[in-house]
Amino acid sequence: MILTETWYLVLSAGLFSIGAVGLLVRRNPLVMFMCVELMLNAVNISFVAFSTALRDLSGQTAVFFVLVVAAAEVVVGLSIVVAVLRRRPTATADDLVELGG
Repeated sequence: MILTETWYLVLSAGLFSIGAVGLLVRRNPLVMFMCVELMLNAVNISFVAFSTALRDLSGQTAVFFVLVVAAAEVVVGLSIVVAVLRRRPTATADDLVELGG
């Protein structure tokens, strides 16, 4: 069986849908961050699929920058979430509004 770009785009759409539903349904901030990361990786899969189909490296270059931004987001966001969850283990995403000041 030959895997075409369509298979990768279907996989990407499925992963993005799972991430979006998880982001909308779950209230745990840690799970919400994981869902955002899943959505970013789904977009990366579609970038690589289109880059391969068009025989152009610009999609793979975009994936590199998305991964860099995702890593920075994880470092900052995860440290905030872990600090809040250490103080209040039952905190939900609604409780993070208090960080607004």
